[in-house]
Amino acid sequence: MKGSRQTWQERFSPMTYVILAAVLLLTMLLCVCMGSVRIPLRETAAVIRDAVLGRSLPESTFRNIILNIRLPRVLCISLVGAALSLCGAAMQGLLRNPLADGSTMGVSSGAALGAAIAMAAGFSLPGSAFGGVTVMAMLFAFGSLMLILSLAYALDRSLSTGSIILIGVVFTMFISSVISLVVTFSSDHTRSLNFWTLGSFSGTGYHHARLLAAALLICGCILMHYRRELNAFAVGEDNARHIGVPVRRVKLVILITVSALIGVCVSVSGTVSFVGLIMPHIARMLVGPNHSRLLPASLFSGAIFLLLADLAARTVLSPIELSIGVVTSLIGAAAFIVIFYHTRKAG
Repeated sequence: MKGSRQTWQERFSPMTYVILAAVLLLTMLLCVCMGSVRIPLRETAAVIRDAVLGRSLPESTFRNIILNIRLPRVLCISLVGAALSLCGAAMQGLLRNPLADGSTMGVSSGAALGAAIAMAAGFSLPGSAFGGVTVMAMLFAFGSLMLILSLAYALDRSLSTGSIILIGVVFTMFISSVISLVVTFSSDHTRSLNFWTLGSFSGTGYHHARLLAAALLICGCILMHYRRELNAFAVGEDNARHIGVPVRRVKLVILITVSALIGVCVSVSGTVSFVGLIMPHIARMLVGPNHSRLLPASLFSGAIFLLLADLAARTVLSPIELSIGVVTSLIGAAAFIVIFYHTRKAG
């Protein structure tokens, strides 16, 4: 039965990608239509089509809402969801840890601290309105990951799941306290800093989407390049080393890439938890554990999940808009318990 299931996944994985891509496009279109102002699907599709084709469009309220507010937000949400899910799949494969993720390992919190410090200190790069925040988020994300793995290795040289997750949770709580201190002593930036701790896509524009697309393209290509090495890590570092994988260099490159991508995401959206924890498992059920298929499937599934979470945040209690981080945390907490239970049971 297990062999036939694997054969089914390998045989139909190309069709799975087609279905996922179609679902993603439909979900993006639905999210542009839905909101406090509902726009007919036909008119939404017509406006987007004419904008893509470069046709001149008459000014209208619907056109302004679609092109200047909802479309850039939907693009940013899709890219962040895809990036976080991709990072989660890569970390889970690299560490052989089904609970590894930027949120459970404290990487997202570290990136949020870097962004908060940059905002409170007014740190910026010449010619870029948010470059300083992005750079600080990337640096703190990588530093947090290195610190957590070092502490876990010092306490438990086997780097077991329990040790890494426990240290990650403690580190996240510590970082949350530090961010609270930063907010307390930076009253002028309190509203902006709360943005990073709760997660939100309000105010995102096409320049954010371009930044996210560039980061996802570069980092995604790097991670896809190491897909075979990630498969080798799945059977253990010793076995990977025996078949010629430069273990230390590959781990360092993947960890730097993941940290950089998470840092860029956090600099745009704030802390959005559990996307990278849940969606790689869903993708693994669809296409199997081979990272050549798993990484692309994680991209699609993460984007779809975060789009639906944002749609729920905007419409469930309309006209009140929930933080997207609240929605993903509610879903992710339940999924985390289920995954942890099955992991411990299997172990």
